[in-house]
Amino acid sequence: MKISSRAAGLIRDVPDFPKKGIIFKDITPLLADGAAFKEVIAAFAALCRGRGITKVAGIESRGFIFASALAYELGAGLVPVRKPGKLPCDTVCETFTLEYGIDKIEMHKDALAPADKVVLVDDVLATGGTMKAAIYLARKLGAHLDGCLFLMELGFLNGRAQLDADVKTLVKF
Repeated sequence: MKISSRAAGLIRDVPDFPKKGIIFKDITPLLADGAAFKEVIAAFAALCRGRGITKVAGIESRGFIFASALAYELGAGLVPVRKPGKLPCDTVCETFTLEYGIDKIEMHKDALAPADKVVLVDDVLATGGTMKAAIYLARKLGAHLDGCLFLMELGFLNGRAQLDADVKTLVKF
């Protein structure tokens, strides 16, 4: 499933952000356009319908935007995957490598259970490090991982090869 070229065209390049040499893909124009945002959520929902998804996990911070709307659309629960120190109860944590550094993510220990069928959502697939860590956390908690959804993929970074899961993206750069 893909989105229209009009919606995809709303994603703009911002050079040298957050560090020199990186071209950041800014999704705020897409989010500001109601029809384009609706199109993205409809495309994600079409990929998930009839699959028995019980939880949608969104990765901080832009993944929250898509995951919350998708969870609502599917009637599923929402699970935030956050940076360390942001969740108030007991967590599980995983360290990962970004294209420009090292980071960690956490999830509440009780966020997912073996009865859950979860889809993980983020805005961009770059090197795959963040999603690889989220996959690890979901499986550590015993949930059945249905797959990973991304608005966009930076194919030249080959992040898809890092992920041991079904990966779907709406736009590929």
